[in-house]
Amino acid sequence: MAAFPYYDTPAIDALNAQAVALLKLFAERGYVREEPAVLQPAEIFLDRSGEEIRRRTFTLMDPSGRELCLRPDLTIPICRQVVQEGRKFPARIAYNGLVFRHQPGEPHRATQFFQAGVELLGLEDRAAGETEILSLTIEALRVAGLKQFSLRIGDLALFGALVDALALPDGWRARLKRHFWRAGYVESLLYWLGHGDGKAKLPGTRAEIEALLDARADAPMAGRSREEIISRAMDRAVEAAALHLDPAVADAIAKLLDISGPAEGALISIRALLKTAGINLDPQLAAMDGRLATLKSLGVDPGQVQFTAHFGRNMEYYTGFVFELWARDKEGPVQIAGGGRYDSMMEMLGAKKPVSAIGCAIRTERVLAAKIAGGA
Repeated sequence: MAAFPYYDTPAIDALNAQAVALLKLFAERGYVREEPAVLQPAEIFLDRSGEEIRRRTFTLMDPSGRELCLRPDLTIPICRQVVQEGRKFPARIAYNGLVFRHQPGEPHRATQFFQAGVELLGLEDRAAGETEILSLTIEALRVAGLKQFSLRIGDLALFGALVDALALPDGWRARLKRHFWRAGYVESLLYWLGHGDGKAKLPGTRAEIEALLDARADAPMAGRSREEIISRAMDRAVEAAALHLDPAVADAIAKLLDISGPAEGALISIRALLKTAGINLDPQLAAMDGRLATLKSLGVDPGQVQFTAHFGRNMEYYTGFVFELWARDKEGPVQIAGGGRYDSMMEMLGAKKPVSAIGCAIRTERVLAAKIAGGA
């Protein structure tokens, strides 16, 4: 697809017909269509989307100096509107519209494209919500005429529960969760905690810290005094020296993050690793078993479902179950849909209490291309 797509009459007609079919399905399932403005306050995306979307957001400045952007997705502005209006839950919202994303280093990828999707907000039964969204996504692809596709699934909550089970201070648990999206960084932390690599090199005495500051005299201090920096560094050194994970546990977690393959086999591997580490995550694994059962009931071949433990690292607002659907166009494999759970989003946007949230987005132009290429 061209970086700056031009839609001729056949393309417009095909996209419109597809949109009508999808929106009709969503309406039949109780979803009401809405559409936020194309131009949005930049901060709502830059503060909440994660590095992957931040670096791909088109930003501009209005005459008053306020930073704006072309919407890089529709989930965040829809959630923001629901919070601002104080709507009752559960809320079911559908959309179909253009989004805009810079494609650094990939000049032939489209900078604007259509997305159709749904958001399910405030349904307390989380398992039922996941089943509803997953089922609706698959049904939507079939309504659009696409029969052949594969799935990739993951669960960020699995890693969160794993970290909570570790004998670490709360601050370090939060640090591991916060940096889950930094590929390689969490693995380095786990190795350091389990094997002690580099602990002896940490500056811990006042003299060592002062020498380090003197060597970096030009570095900014972010408004803190020299004494504050020294005191904080000494506290961290004391805490770090006391930290330790059983090397077998640290290695098991790192291996778990590397697991990727057919979902049923991957879950067997995860259970074996957790048993080795002495960690019980039965509720989270039972939830994944339930999702696989849902997919089977929808007629999805289990062999077409891949589980990837680190999946979800490119969109920081996801908090739990995540999924992608893939098909093939004339050039090869393409992602045609994706979604997941983002339970922290509503509070981040101003909700007074936690609100469950899950949704999906379908790349409609890619669905058409895959259908034409023979995926129907």
